[in-house]
Amino acid sequence: MRLRAVFMLLAGLLAASGTLAADKTMIVLDASGSMWGQIGGRSKIEIARETLGSVLKSVPTGTELGLMVYGHREKGSCSDIELAVPPAAGTENAITAFVNGLNPKGKTPLTQSVEQAADILKYTEEKATVVLVTDGLETCEADPCALASALESKGVDFTTHVVGFGLTEEEGKQVACLAENTGGKYFQASDAGQLVAALTETVAEAPMSKPEPEVVETTPEPAVEFNTAADSVLSEGGPSLGDNDDVHWLIYNAGADGKPAGDYIDSQYKGAYSGSYPPGRYIAVVTLQSAIERQVPFEVKAGEVAKPFVNFDSGHMTVTARRTPTDAEPDSNGAIQVSFGSYSSTYYGTAKFYAPAGEVKLQGTIGPSKVEETIAVKAGEEIARDLVIGAGIVLNKAVYAEGGPEVDSGNVFFEIVAPEKAIDGSRKSVAYGYGTGTKLDIPAGDHVLTAKLGSATGEIPFTVKAGEMKEVVVNINAGVLAITAPGANSIEILSAAKDIQGNRKSVSINYGAEWQDTVPPGDYIVAVKYEGDVAPKEAKATVKAGERAEVTVQ
Repeated sequence: MRLRAVFMLLAGLLAASGTLAADKTMIVLDASGSMWGQIGGRSKIEIARETLGSVLKSVPTGTELGLMVYGHREKGSCSDIELAVPPAAGTENAITAFVNGLNPKGKTPLTQSVEQAADILKYTEEKATVVLVTDGLETCEADPCALASALESKGVDFTTHVVGFGLTEEEGKQVACLAENTGGKYFQASDAGQLVAALTETVAEAPMSKPEPEVVETTPEPAVEFNTAADSVLSEGGPSLGDNDDVHWLIYNAGADGKPAGDYIDSQYKGAYSGSYPPGRYIAVVTLQSAIERQVPFEVKAGEVAKPFVNFDSGHMTVTARRTPTDAEPDSNGAIQVSFGSYSSTYYGTAKFYAPAGEVKLQGTIGPSKVEETIAVKAGEEIARDLVIGAGIVLNKAVYAEGGPEVDSGNVFFEIVAPEKAIDGSRKSVAYGYGTGTKLDIPAGDHVLTAKLGSATGEIPFTVKAGEMKEVVVNINAGVLAITAPGANSIEILSAAKDIQGNRKSVSINYGAEWQDTVPPGDYIVAVKYEGDVAPKEAKATVKAGERAEVTVQ
């Protein structure tokens, strides 16, 4: 239960702050929709409720503790941030009760949440600590790193600790700055053993404040002798990857079976580094951009330097999505899916990645437009390739009549379909959307734009080229029929003409005393029904394209 260990770290943080100066601590808890994601068959919010409730029992008496939560009340809102429990002593039960009632559903405005927490703690006047527990990255167009620097510069003694709740190592780098820029610590949920060691060595044993360093005269320690020099290359005979932080080393003790044993004992983000380990056998698990993994056994002997070495046998690729070969800029709507072996990842606009020697499959999409390509990669090779996705853009518009008024409505439904009909008369849907003036990405070629508003429809064939934005206007050839019938139970619009059986075709019906519909031009019968013994009534109506007809039935 690695995530349980993370909340035990949180307990350590709270315990450490509670035994020192009377500062206030605010827990900022992620309650976004992704907290329903499961780990080990249980949702993250369930684990959070259980574990947080347990660790709060160990908070020292007198600790001033508060709770702020984001993403639990609204979907898609960047302002869904709530001070659930103001910081005060003895709030542990209130925090537990509030967390137990959370229903995650929204976005992740973590930057604004930390800023609000700092303001509530009066960080510019008093010592303050924020503990952020998040299972996702910022989704509200804010910069957590810039905020951390601002808080550090203005705060009296302000610290943020960040717990990455199920984040990948790469994601963790993007929020760790909140801690690093304020003198705090970043803990990654997937690294429970290492995080416990880090908490014991740093947070739990170190004072939470940041006093000015005391100048003490000391005798210089002798230089540390490294007994391990690790290095990696992209290809045989190629240059060292040196300071390349896309390379990640995890060092484990070697088990009796020659496989990694227990939790890792060291972590380094560099192509080459020097370290020092006790004599023994080890396994280095080395990844390149989290996509390519190699395992290297090595042994550290007394008086010798071990040299674990990795050849990733890979190349580096830059793939750019464009609508046409001559486009100057990448298309940010172009999704590039990269696949090799069991690995798959999606980029937008431009994809920069490492791939092992062999075949790499690329799939590019812009809306319904799709292309696929397979590229052979050689070790050490640098490949730059355009992925041309022949898509155009249609700007949808509709008018009520030829030369008549435009349809200005968010209810008009546009659909782009194939020009060819199936045997049953249907046509394949290509793209669709609501509202006049909307834009749709579609493949280059021949299409038909259809529009439907109320009971009226229209269509028009058109052709679009790759990279072209084309305005297409469809005439729905209709007018508006507005009906008022005081006291009515229902209003039905019928065609005036009868079929061979003497029946009129129903166009639309509404329950109530008013009804408005967009209908093709022609003659209609308005049939009104009432509750009780009141006899139904009828009225005639004529509708012209591009005009409004109003009928009152008394």
